Amino acid sequence: MVSFEMNDRKKIGLGLTGFGIFFSFLGIVFLFDKGLLAMGNILFFSGVTLTIGLKSTMQFFMKRQNFKGTISFGAGFFFVVIGWPIFGMILEAYGFIVLFSGFWPTLAVFMQKIPILGWILQQPLFRSFFDRYRGKRVPV
Repeated sequence: MVSFEMNDRKKIGLGLTGFGIFFSFLGIVFLFDKGLLAMGNILFFSGVTLTIGLKSTMQFFMKRQNFKGTISFGAGFFFVVIGWPIFGMILEAYGFIVLFSGFWPTLAVFMQKIPILGWILQQPLFRSFFDRYRGKRVPV
């Protein structure tokens, strides 16, 4: 059973995930700095683990349909750490897209409920794009 209450562990996990995304962004901006990229990867993964729990994280990454994304993401992390950040980030980006592609419809619905961003996304240009994915949510 999945608990939707926000306890301290989940708050810390969301914070770590946010910092992981921020450090990865900085690593890319600073011309693929491998230290910032590695730190971003570690923070992102530990944040996801704290947010959804160790057992759920292991189940998610070890699902048969997620193997391609898991291997790609892990190999990308390895290449970032050994000093090939551009190749590593390409592999990680591919793995990220494969792993989290089932969450895009849920993310689209969530973004439409954010006050200012939601109003922008409700405009006809964006609405047709989001309406295509609204009915295709994949349960976790």
